[in-house]
Amino acid sequence: MDAISNFLDKIGGVIWGPPLLVLLVGTGIFLTARLAFIQVRLLPYSLKQVFSRKHDKKVDGDISQFQALMTAMAATVGVGNIVGVATAVYMGGPGAVFWMWMAGFFGMATKYGEAILAVKYRVKDSNGQMAGGPMYYLEHGLKQRWLGVLFAIFGAFAAFGIGNGTQSKAVADVVHNTFGVSHWITGIALVIFGALVILGGIKSIGRVTAFFVPIMALFYFIAGLIVMVTNIGLIPEAFKTIFTFAFTGEAAVGGAIGAAIRFGVARGLFSNEAGLGSAPIAAAAARTDMPGRQALISMTQVLFDTLIICSITGVTIVMSGQWHNKDIDAGALTAEAFGTFLGSAGPIVVAIGLIFFATSTILGWSYYGEKCFQYLFPNRNAVLGYRVIFVGFIFVGAIASLDVVWALADVLNGLMAIPNLIGLLGLSGVIVYETKRFQKKIDEEKAAAKAGKLADPVDSKLD
Repeated sequence: MDAISNFLDKIGGVIWGPPLLVLLVGTGIFLTARLAFIQVRLLPYSLKQVFSRKHDKKVDGDISQFQALMTAMAATVGVGNIVGVATAVYMGGPGAVFWMWMAGFFGMATKYGEAILAVKYRVKDSNGQMAGGPMYYLEHGLKQRWLGVLFAIFGAFAAFGIGNGTQSKAVADVVHNTFGVSHWITGIALVIFGALVILGGIKSIGRVTAFFVPIMALFYFIAGLIVMVTNIGLIPEAFKTIFTFAFTGEAAVGGAIGAAIRFGVARGLFSNEAGLGSAPIAAAAARTDMPGRQALISMTQVLFDTLIICSITGVTIVMSGQWHNKDIDAGALTAEAFGTFLGSAGPIVVAIGLIFFATSTILGWSYYGEKCFQYLFPNRNAVLGYRVIFVGFIFVGAIASLDVVWALADVLNGLMAIPNLIGLLGLSGVIVYETKRFQKKIDEEKAAAKAGKLADPVDSKLD
């Protein structure tokens, strides 16, 4: 088994090597240029849409726009936001944080493009629910069903690794190490919670994540804010260090600058999943009148995930100076950093954050895997069977060390990105067209508001 695991690790290293990272970031840069920096131009509008309470229940969709965003956030805000960022700084130096920001900035355009295509090409399944994502825009938009099938295969199986076993294992480990609870007890608790939510489908997942995700994100944000406010004098030096090392660098491996770019970009993309094609599956379920509206909302996921939550981890580590200490394992670096400022409460804060983040990822990825499986096997009983197996695997992940499974999932996760990026680049003209169409609607609403015909051009009846 060790030989198979080592072989898969090597394959994963090749797949997640420079070519794929360049393609992921390059797609974001390309879409940013074609969309005239939409992540800057329409960010205020996007944020207002996120927090708008007005929704037109007459439009197609299974869950609200906010619930769709929170489901996607649940899937992406996970172990990567704590352990992944720490690994990036540990291996690539403080400069990795800067390159993580760059990956997030351009990833916003990628995420926007994914969501706009997901909503445009979504379909209703036999149960009357929405089904969408890369497999559908590859089939119906790009007219390449075989690419859609490949994506669905990769996604259905990768969900057991990135979105299930690795997360439940992380929760079981941190609960055992911090609170002394046995792995099997944590595994049973996660299975019960997962079954109560996941077996109810997307409406159940949407309701829970809409309540759960804002609380967990706010908890971690406030903890980070306390550290920064009470140590505000360290912030300028921390940012100076990040920017300096981004272009000169000090790293544990390889060329310093190359390592900073590699690990910063890789961990940033691993955290926000821009380009992987996972988040648009949730976006397709949203109740929305036009693809552009949900796409703008989905775009903010990267802002919250990478540019805010990951930044808290990265900046705190740099402020603490613990990144110099190579006697600390990368997995414990975040806890040590918070402990520097919060004492014994620091590791507990990080442990609670990790528990919340990893558990939410299980919920989000259960839906991603299910929809990929449904694309391959539309039978309702088959989908229910997938849910049951997914829930059962939560316990397996919590108690077992399945290196081969994790390595295979890492390979499949990387392979998901390839057909998705082909779809994004091939359908970039559609993305631009739908953007212009929605921009025209925004302009019309503003003009009507000025003429006194609308009270609020942003929160119009179209919401």
